[in-house]
Amino acid sequence: MAKPKKETTLMDKVVGLCKRRGFVYPGSEIYGGLANAWDFGPLGVELLKNLKEAWWKKFVTERIDMVGLDAAILMNPTTWEASGHVGSFSDPLMDCKKCKSRERADKLVENWQHDNGSDEQPANWAGEKTPPQDMLDFINAKNITCPQCDSLDWTLPKAFNLMFKTQQGVVEGEGKEIYLRPETAQGIFVNFKNIHTTSRKKIPFGIGQIGKAFRNEITPGNFVFRTREFEQMEIEYFCKPGTELEFHAFWKKFCMDWYLGLGVTPDNLRFRDHDQAELSHYSNATADIEYHYPFGWGELCGIASRTNYDLSQHMEYSSKDLQYFDEATREKYIPFVIEPSLGVQRSALVFLCDAYEEEEINEGDTRVVLHLHNQLAPVKIAVLPLAKKIADNAKSVFDNLVRQLGLNMDFDVQGSIGKRYRRQDEAGTPYCVTFDYESLDDNAVTIRERDSMDQQRMKIEELVAFFREKFRY
Repeated sequence: MAKPKKETTLMDKVVGLCKRRGFVYPGSEIYGGLANAWDFGPLGVELLKNLKEAWWKKFVTERIDMVGLDAAILMNPTTWEASGHVGSFSDPLMDCKKCKSRERADKLVENWQHDNGSDEQPANWAGEKTPPQDMLDFINAKNITCPQCDSLDWTLPKAFNLMFKTQQGVVEGEGKEIYLRPETAQGIFVNFKNIHTTSRKKIPFGIGQIGKAFRNEITPGNFVFRTREFEQMEIEYFCKPGTELEFHAFWKKFCMDWYLGLGVTPDNLRFRDHDQAELSHYSNATADIEYHYPFGWGELCGIASRTNYDLSQHMEYSSKDLQYFDEATREKYIPFVIEPSLGVQRSALVFLCDAYEEEEINEGDTRVVLHLHNQLAPVKIAVLPLAKKIADNAKSVFDNLVRQLGLNMDFDVQGSIGKRYRRQDEAGTPYCVTFDYESLDDNAVTIRERDSMDQQRMKIEELVAFFREKFRY
């Protein structure tokens, strides 16, 4: 008996499009790949660049109270002792006694909740901080079996540290043990005094950073949603104690508005405030912005009120004074901190999923289109000569637009004009410029708009002004 054909999900379609059009490839693919490692191709790298530039512009450049930083990935290991990562940065892992596979206990529970549409929870549920016995009792009671071998024979969950270790030194085995940073935030905290002194910013002010972080996740997956190597767009916003909850509410709205402003469907976004039991030890308020991914609701962005925990810890471990002196009030205090943290790859996944559409044009004729915001689109304009004979003439239009606009553009002469339009639709290109035989006589081209597919004729000399207006953001 033939197996039933597996349903093609939205995630399958997005993954297929990403490989087909050059957004994302499996890492090290010619050698069989590496689990949950992904390489961003020609379109993908442009999408990430545009995403990060859009974030930096909105969160740093346009704000008088913000400055930037690019801290080193490798830091003095005492940094991670002070931050608590060495002692407590861990996931609850349990082993299947039959096949020896290792799984995150809290994710087994969350996957069961999603699959069963249930809100049932283990006793004393606090996500990854749930007591191990309560987690195991719930998993056994709900018959949550091993995803690998389907047996129900689990060990008690144990903590597993998520930091990648390496060594600094030229002699094998004799180097100093250091870590790949699991977050970008600590680079900001240890530079707080330097930045405050050199930038002369007064509280409240923030420090923004975009950079790589590394976590030895045991159960990464769902494409680029959870990976061991990822990039963060993160802010530490320093404020006076007692004002932190006001700023926490401000940054919640600011982050939500940023996603909405770039075209994410409002119904696909929601806030989830952490309850008291779920809060990290350093936080007095944390909220997630969640997105409705093809696999269910999941975290997109976290906004945490971290109190003064980090600066206090670094003061203790470094013996350096990291207090702020308020000249207006003559007060000296350790600032409180609000941390909006957004994942680059995870945000890219959201924009791809939200923009994806299979649109029926006519009966039996369907096009795949990415309705990406103009600011995010990897290719802004595609110049398409109707025939190869006039490609050189069209190339002069391309060269002039690239030189004057400075936008990433494409020049495509392969295939019928209809197929080329469809390729650009799948890439999310907002505008196509078609140079035809009439262009040789009337010095005009046809502009096609991606979403509406409307076309208009325009003089070549008017193109620069037209597109400058379209890509003003």
